[in-house]
Amino acid sequence: MTLPFDTRPAAYGLILRDDCLLLAYWKQGGREGWTLPGGGLDLAEHPVDGCRREIYEETGYQAEIGTMLGIDVGHWPAESRLDGGQRDFQSLRLVYEARITGGELRHEVDGSTTHAAWIPLGEVAGLNRVSLVDAGLRLYRERPLDGKLA
Repeated sequence: MTLPFDTRPAAYGLILRDDCLLLAYWKQGGREGWTLPGGGLDLAEHPVDGCRREIYEETGYQAEIGTMLGIDVGHWPAESRLDGGQRDFQSLRLVYEARITGGELRHEVDGSTTHAAWIPLGEVAGLNRVSLVDAGLRLYRERPLDGKLA
């Protein structure tokens, strides 16, 4: 028997420029850390459109969404959910390669991230970051044909 759970699809951009990674600082419900720019999709929103929208909301940049690198699956037991939900939560996090096409770096207003920054790749490992950052970098480096990390 399958246990009931809630699922939300999300789309994120892995954006590299001059050996720096664009990250957004997420802060919600007493938890925080650097993450890839992106987030949950609206109802009936295509992941590419959602990724583009989220990147703009969190960073101020317009982005071109490229190759889908893969999917990272996040799981949170009901007792650790930030929204007070009573069932386990699963996030299907689609990770795309993306590039900046316009706009200017700015802070998000009234969102789940506080600011964004270009972080040198050599400094990423020392940051307080969510697991999606490492998964996204692995997907970028390894480029598994089926989009799944081993």
